[in-house]
Amino acid sequence: MKPQRHKDNIWLALEIGNSRLHWALFFGATLDCTWDSDYLPESVIQQLAQCQTLDDLPPEVFPPIYRSGILERQGDKKDKEDKKEYAPPSSLSPPSPLPLTIASVVPRQTVLWQTYPNVKVITLDKIPLKGLYPTLGIDRALALWGAGKTWGFPMLVIDAGTALTFTAADANQHLVGGAILPGLGLQFATLGQKTGQLPLIETQFISSLPPRFALNTTEAIQSGVIYTLLAGIKDFIEVWWQLFPEGKIAIKGGDRTILLNYFQALYPAIASHLTVEPNLSFWGMEKVVSII
Repeated sequence: MKPQRHKDNIWLALEIGNSRLHWALFFGATLDCTWDSDYLPESVIQQLAQCQTLDDLPPEVFPPIYRSGILERQGDKKDKEDKKEYAPPSSLSPPSPLPLTIASVVPRQTVLWQTYPNVKVITLDKIPLKGLYPTLGIDRALALWGAGKTWGFPMLVIDAGTALTFTAADANQHLVGGAILPGLGLQFATLGQKTGQLPLIETQFISSLPPRFALNTTEAIQSGVIYTLLAGIKDFIEVWWQLFPEGKIAIKGGDRTILLNYFQALYPAIASHLTVEPNLSFWGMEKVVSII
């Protein structure tokens, strides 16, 4: 039987990133949907604090497209008993104000959201991983905790975002460490913006691997960045498996799909061991919320 969606189980998770807000709607431990928004003014935070139902949530916080998607999923349940058990979310009255859990890498935004009356802020000391250092990004720690608690430790998380990061923990849930380097898009942007002659290349227009030895400038940039980046990721993975032969690997981030496609073409044996999951930070937030 599926878990009941009760009004007391509704809560929002908010990951405050360097440029955007990343949202998730939970029913208890079940992640229902995720979306992004721009930073929001304090007036919207005050409006959110007055909401009585999901339908009351400001569109800046909860876009109508996701609200409609929930109602459509509810409408698919035809059994009368199921309909009684799974009341449409718009009719549910969550506790006022709606519970909100935050993880942030932007202190000035954290302060703004701490004015919300029913908020929990997850800080590094609340994550049960051992050996964390004070400047470790909360997003990296949460993703590692979420992945490890889902698939087991040892766990290596690769975040293919603006920065490409590696974060790992051993079988005792103790931080092994990690690495940070510019991500795929940032490397292209740096060449395009910091040189006088080289063009700006955007990753969404690269659908397949470029030729290794290119005969034009655009493909030469693509070749240099992509093949070097893939070789670096491959090296980190191979060293990880030397240290932890049973170690697992999860990958997240905006460039996860394109990098996985490249690995499937070049290194299919490695690609087959990569677990792709974009919501690892939210999984980590849910698992921390359940113990604090």
